[in-house]
Amino acid sequence: MRLTAKNLPARSVKEKVRKSELAFSDKAGNTRVMPHPTIYLLWDASHIWGLMAWRALTALGLSIRLSKGQEIAYGLLLGKSEQTGPKLIIVPGGNARAKARALGSRGLSAIRQCIAQGGNYLGFCGGAGLALSGENALGLCSWSRKPYPDRLQHLASGHVLARLAKNELCPESLQSHDISLPIWWPGRFSANADKTIEILASARKRDSDFWLGDLALASIPNECFSIWQEEYGLDLSSDFLTNMPLVISGQYGNGRYLLSYSHLETPESPDANTWLSHLIGELTGIKLTHTRIPAWDLDKQESLWPKNDHTQPLYEALSITRKLLDLGVDQHLFFRRTPWLWGWRTGLPGAALNALHTSLSGLLAQAPTACAQKAWDRVRSEFMRTLQLFAAGAEESLLTSRITGVLGGLLPHAIRHRDLKERQLAIFGCPRNGGGLVGEMLKVTEELIYLSQPGINPQADPGFGTH
Repeated sequence: MRLTAKNLPARSVKEKVRKSELAFSDKAGNTRVMPHPTIYLLWDASHIWGLMAWRALTALGLSIRLSKGQEIAYGLLLGKSEQTGPKLIIVPGGNARAKARALGSRGLSAIRQCIAQGGNYLGFCGGAGLALSGENALGLCSWSRKPYPDRLQHLASGHVLARLAKNELCPESLQSHDISLPIWWPGRFSANADKTIEILASARKRDSDFWLGDLALASIPNECFSIWQEEYGLDLSSDFLTNMPLVISGQYGNGRYLLSYSHLETPESPDANTWLSHLIGELTGIKLTHTRIPAWDLDKQESLWPKNDHTQPLYEALSITRKLLDLGVDQHLFFRRTPWLWGWRTGLPGAALNALHTSLSGLLAQAPTACAQKAWDRVRSEFMRTLQLFAAGAEESLLTSRITGVLGGLLPHAIRHRDLKERQLAIFGCPRNGGGLVGEMLKVTEELIYLSQPGINPQADPGFGTH
């Protein structure tokens, strides 16, 4: 089912790149044709973050080309005359190592060449990590990724109060006071002596909706943090945020990179959205009239895929996934964090279910192209088999997790934790690296979203849905 560069001869991939012309429909149904788009968004290994970035950028009025690593490897970014400004490559959040694998050495080299020749790179979270120095990374920036001394600190999410630098890349209206910026389980930068790198934003302290794992810190009395530290050696405060660089920028050859561990594309985050709009203008020369990204309410999304027997497995998958999330809420395993995100208790497969739910919702909200429909024809039967296995095991796995929590202090050996974890991995995959039955369904839905772009060559992906 998986499409890789190995499935395609170099000639067919180059032909695909030559023929592709993106036409993106806006909310009013108008179509704007961009034979040579200046904004490319790396689609591989992005999951919910790729959808969120795509949605945000189109809400700002931009035409975006969803791009895959194999296309970049075979010349998507090269040899085109740009008349609307320099090329901009946007890499959303997600697993940086998986993105590097999708690009391969050839794709990584192509991005470096594009930026060195005057292009711009904007990376969020995992996309920021991809651009740092280290093994299987782009090395656009000499800084590297710094591990957290406490794994719990990596589970930080919500908004933080930050201060911007006085820099042309930062809106003047936001430079004189603390602003609220969203982070979603970020990495962090490891600085060195390179003085060419500019820190554009640093965190100061947590904002009111800041969480560590499934702990809402604002609801915990301050004295509890001191007691936990003194009695148990547990530091559950947010002090680690103080002066932590969130956004940096620098030059690479004739181009520029901007790396952000803040998700500026988060819906309904006014300061972040204003800054993102400003950045796009600075990096591309495009003057944007919109500065706010509207709410992303998955309960109110309209479905544009036809609803019939042929597409029934997709709608059934969405229904099953939503019922699992609701079950998790009922059983105090999950909780509704935002209109687009469910929170989850640490150790549960919340990330996988969120990714699958948003991917299915995002797919069905797109008008299907002939290319996407043909691809669905090829993978429908296998998708149904995977869905049946998922439906048979996912509910039981969640409820077993609930029972394990209840019996933990009474009958600690009633359920073997190793067996439960193995079942969870088989169904939901690994939190960091994906996989499992959810991973198999995500391969399908994310490929169909990519193929739903008008202008994609229907013959471009012969490897999808074959064995």
